[in-house]
Amino acid sequence: MPSAAIDTALWGESYGIEARAQLCYDEDAIYVRLSAKEKEIRAENKDPLQEPCEDSCLEFFFRPEEDDPRYLNVEFNPNGLLFLGIGTGIPDLVRLMPLENDPFGRKITRNGNGWTITYQITHAFIRRLFPRYTAHSGKKIYGNFYKCGDKTVHPHYLAWSPVTEGKTFHRPAEFGELKFE
Repeated sequence: MPSAAIDTALWGESYGIEARAQLCYDEDAIYVRLSAKEKEIRAENKDPLQEPCEDSCLEFFFRPEEDDPRYLNVEFNPNGLLFLGIGTGIPDLVRLMPLENDPFGRKITRNGNGWTITYQITHAFIRRLFPRYTAHSGKKIYGNFYKCGDKTVHPHYLAWSPVTEGKTFHRPAEFGELKFE
């Protein structure tokens, strides 16, 4: 499966950090694999109310319905700490706290030069928030993949689809097109 480079440095340098994203789907779920090569991984936050983006963090934001301005904000750090949000932007973003211990079946691997997270977002879960959502060949969703680390040794902000306005990842107008095939 081909991968997409998360290689657009925003608001500073990449510090040699490399990140990639892979996405696929079947009748049950969207499957996400995000990986990062970074020498100095920060993984301190573990409490459910802490912010994964303060640590080494990999993120997937996506808008599952073209005519609905809301998007899902999914962030993980190397400890598996999840930030899950829904909204149209920062002013109305609501953090969701899943009742299940691990609703996404996350699996994290670390090695000497980086880390990878794989997880799934079931279509049933998406339909709870976006009732008209369906997954089929030709379906277009809009999203972006990010690599960041607010409190890492070298704070960094990388994106797959460029962000040209404001210093925020929360720019759904600039999400790239992702097409199910």
